[in-house]
Parts: sequence; C-alpha cells; structure tokens
Amino acid sequence: MFRYLFSAFLKKAEAVEKLAESRPMRRAAQLTAYAAIKAQLAGRDAAAKVLQSNTVRQIRQEAFELPRSVGDMGRKAGRLKDSLRWAAHAAMDAWKRRLLLRAAATAWDAKAL
Repeated sequence: MFRYLFSAFLKKAEAVEKLAESRPMRRAAQLTAYAAIKAQLAGRDAAAKVLQSNTVRQIRQEAFELPRSVGDMGRKAGRLKDSLRWAAHAAMDAWKRRLLLRAAATAWDAKAL
C-alpha cells in the first residue's frame, strides 16, 4: 500500500519539484555531498599512508629477491605476515583514537549546550 502511494506521489512532477525545493531536502543533499567529499579525502589520505608504509616497501623488496630455499621462502612469508599484522593493528589503533576523540568532542559540545 505504502509503495503504491509513494510511486503515485513520485509520478507527479509538481510534487517532486516542490519536495526538491524544500529546506529538509536541500539540507539532506548538502549533508550527502559533505559526507561524499569527506569519504573521498579520507580515501586519499589512506592511500597515501599505505604507499608510504613500511609494509609496502617490504613487499616490493621481497618481490624482487628470489628465495634461496623453501626455508628462506617461509621466513620471508613470516616477516611479511608480521608486517601486515603490525600495519593493520596500527591502523585500527589510529582509527579508534580518532573515534574516541570525536566522541569526546561531541560529548563536550553537548555539555556546553
């Protein structure tokens, strides 16, 4: 029933135009654009950090060196695994710190009101 009413409402061009010009819809569009831009910037920052990380350097270095034996190959894989694990933990810790700082700032702002 709701789907039928909603589709009938959207088929009326005047109603859609009036809805698009409303303040809540304009604000929703602004917030959506803001979130998209912030996500794009965060993605660029993350890509830059990955390219600068020791893990990427180590992968490049290990890729060009041929293993001498199976044991050497195992050691290289172990070092790579440890490096990836360390990088993942470091990224998660940084993310947690950012979330905690944002939560604290939000709580501080709420108390100020």
